[in-house]
Amino acid sequence: MKLKGKVAVVTGAGQGIGRGIAEVFAHEGADVVINDLTADSRTDEVLNDIQSKGRRAIVVAGDVSQRADVERLFDAAWSEFGAVDVLVNNAGIETIVPFTELTDKQWEDVTNTNLKSEWMCSQSFCKRLIAEGRRGSVINIGSIQAARVLPGRTHYAPSKLAIEALTRNISAEVGVHGIRVNCIHPGLIDTPMIRWVLESPDILPHVVAQISLGRPGLPCEVGSVAAFLASEEAGYVTGQSLYVDGGWVGK
Repeated sequence: MKLKGKVAVVTGAGQGIGRGIAEVFAHEGADVVINDLTADSRTDEVLNDIQSKGRRAIVVAGDVSQRADVERLFDAAWSEFGAVDVLVNNAGIETIVPFTELTDKQWEDVTNTNLKSEWMCSQSFCKRLIAEGRRGSVINIGSIQAARVLPGRTHYAPSKLAIEALTRNISAEVGVHGIRVNCIHPGLIDTPMIRWVLESPDILPHVVAQISLGRPGLPCEVGSVAAFLASEEAGYVTGQSLYVDGGWVGK
């Protein structure tokens, strides 16, 4: 098991890619701190799944775009498990709004959740590791839209492309402490966020035709890449952004 003995915090783990990552991590031997905006039936399902694999898990609800909730998340993680080895910054939202109709609030809601949260969680996590002299790994979740232009995402796409710069710059500063920082850009992944695409007979064929592998991906396929990056197998990998998109960017 790649992650045996490790503890991971996964934000936005109640569904979709975050859930897929949390479940793969548990399969690979990690205990998991499940974060989502609220604790509900979705987070209960993830909790039960992880525990059924023989791993420990807790749910810590909170808005990771808010500093107080970020600190409370890591306080709870350290209190329960003693330390954390891996942070996966997955929490994110997407709205589709024409550029000329985009409001200040819509811009702020998306950029705060998608970008500010990753900065704050990474900062809190890394400060704790450095203070304890511990090594660790941060995995930021971006999006295919860091490289592809899709209508109505003039707020969403910049928030995801900026994660590449965030990843490189954090990695450059914390590498001396043995902390690795990498980014995954998922493509079309079968999650509730894009279910409307998957269920559209007009849109889905057009999108799939642009993907070399000819199908949507699965959350567990993103999870497997995240598990590699979190593991010692990727011990010399940092500051990198990897597209897990079935060949969409390259086609």
